[in-house]
Amino acid sequence: MTHWFHRNPLKATAPVSFNYYGVATGPPASKICKSDLRSSRARLLELFTDLSCNPEMMKNAADSYFSLLQGFINSLDESTQESKLRYIQNFKWTDTLQGQVPSAQQDAVFELISMGFNVALWYTKYASRLAGKENITEDEAKEVHRSLKIAAGIFKHLKESHIPKLITPAEKGRDLEGRLIEAYIIQCQAEAQEVTIARAIELKHAPGLIAALAYETANFYQKADHALSSLEPSYSAKWRKYLHLKMCFYTAYAFCYHGQTLLASDKCGEAIRSLQEAEKFYAKAEALCKEYGETKGPGPTVKPSGHLFFRKLGNLVKNTLEKCQRENGFIYFQKIPTEAPQLELKANYGLVEPVPFKFPPTSAHWTPETLAAFDLTKRPKDDSTKPKPEEEVKPVKEPDIKPQKDTGCSIS
Repeated sequence: MTHWFHRNPLKATAPVSFNYYGVATGPPASKICKSDLRSSRARLLELFTDLSCNPEMMKNAADSYFSLLQGFINSLDESTQESKLRYIQNFKWTDTLQGQVPSAQQDAVFELISMGFNVALWYTKYASRLAGKENITEDEAKEVHRSLKIAAGIFKHLKESHIPKLITPAEKGRDLEGRLIEAYIIQCQAEAQEVTIARAIELKHAPGLIAALAYETANFYQKADHALSSLEPSYSAKWRKYLHLKMCFYTAYAFCYHGQTLLASDKCGEAIRSLQEAEKFYAKAEALCKEYGETKGPGPTVKPSGHLFFRKLGNLVKNTLEKCQRENGFIYFQKIPTEAPQLELKANYGLVEPVPFKFPPTSAHWTPETLAAFDLTKRPKDDSTKPKPEEEVKPVKEPDIKPQKDTGCSIS
């Protein structure tokens, strides 16, 4: 089963030279900055838009850079003290929703979080590309599922363990603000559950389990949408349309499969009412698809209602409702309730939890001798490297992926 996922743009960043003339006083200190840190950062940024990059390559490149960056953040004796280098460098990053005017902080923790955020975004985009393939294999579906759980785990770790350490809190609508990062976590969980549902349908699991999973997934999308509800529509509207349409879509799924469960229990009248409700939510999702395509804002320009994943559900609801109506006319002759059935469904299997994530430990290149070779008293007093607030950072040129034939999947 093919999938379609909304994706916001990658964060963009200004180049960092790691040149500390006069401060880095010995060859080991110069090497770790000018060679190791600079090259590992550049390599990681390159991989974000490299279509040949896979999770193993991404993990190795990310670990390489993060382990070196830890020397700017943590003391080498693993005490609670921070490194004396934490505030030596100014870092600039754009936000996924806020255009190209960057946030800037003279803080290595800000760099760790921002780069980690982009790594998580890469995993979501990798999953999206893979999910849009024609005839996706079981192993590829598992990789989509795992990549989304890894992304959720990274976002969760940043939110709980690192964002609270920032000296300057994130402004409203910026990526590192609590509500925004929470929406990313929940969206990753919801999309991973979509893969679970597709697998359950393919293996012909009990309709009751599929209905419960779809209901839980719809609730995830509703929670993610609620997290964004107080943000400015000018930059959040498109993303929220996606979350709302997916909520309606999986509510339709839940009522459709709940109807099948009711029919199997000889409750044909209730089954018809459940299918009518599925039809109603499917129509809502269809209207939201049109609105999504017409809404301006970050994200791809596509028509979700034309995608295969969307059309399949429409046919399923129509055919199942017709079957229930036929059987009620021939066999059951049951009255159709005026009230829709209450979905109080709880899935006992298949619910997605984020994969726990931790940054790697400080690189072995950082020794007490290397750290001692940085003399902060020799920093220039006039720091001309500080950015102007209005200065723009060039956007990331993301590869333009065209949808495969008939998969109905477009990747941003």
